[in-house]
Amino acid sequence: MIVTLIIACEVGFWVLLAAGLALRYLAKMPRTSVAVLLCEPLLEVVLLVVTAVDLKNGAQPDWKHGLAAVYIGFSAGMGHHMVTRADAWVAYRFAGGPRPAKAPRGGSARTAYEWKTAGRFTVASLIAIALLQAAIWYVGGDGSTDSLRMWQQKMLYVIGINVIIALSYTLFPKKVAEAEAKPSVLDRLLKPASDRPGAHTGEGRTLTRR
Repeated sequence: MIVTLIIACEVGFWVLLAAGLALRYLAKMPRTSVAVLLCEPLLEVVLLVVTAVDLKNGAQPDWKHGLAAVYIGFSAGMGHHMVTRADAWVAYRFAGGPRPAKAPRGGSARTAYEWKTAGRFTVASLIAIALLQAAIWYVGGDGSTDSLRMWQQKMLYVIGINVIIALSYTLFPKKVAEAEAKPSVLDRLLKPASDRPGAHTGEGRTLTRR
């Protein structure tokens, strides 16, 4: 049941995100959009309550309960960033907003970007570790907590890997290439129609006919 609920929460997250952004930019209902987006944290609350109740009813802690804690941690630590980025892309595609900035290609800007990324992963991992520790204390000596501690160890690995990546950009900064990078697939798909190759202005069409 826990795994099914995790999947349902993930699906619900994207459904609410799509609905909220559609209400804001297509239906022009910003207040309703905010209300819908504010429902997203309720998904994690439901998952947390169900997991706690499952443990309280005598279920042995296993990888599913650990996965639930990790999912909640990453939703809390990364969710706002994901919503903000999605909002920026939809505004760019449908509302004439500025194109969201790409990751810097090198120099000190790229170093700062990598440390910010590492920071988000660290916050998410620490939240997950805290929830896992709360579950360990909650279970006490009534059951094995090895699977929960295993997840804690994995979260430490996640923190370490991201810190190492950020350090590598600090110690060996990547030089900024002179040529522009090739647009990503996401950029090409989300680019407004007027900016896509082959989209001509009236003047361009007239010149073509000549």
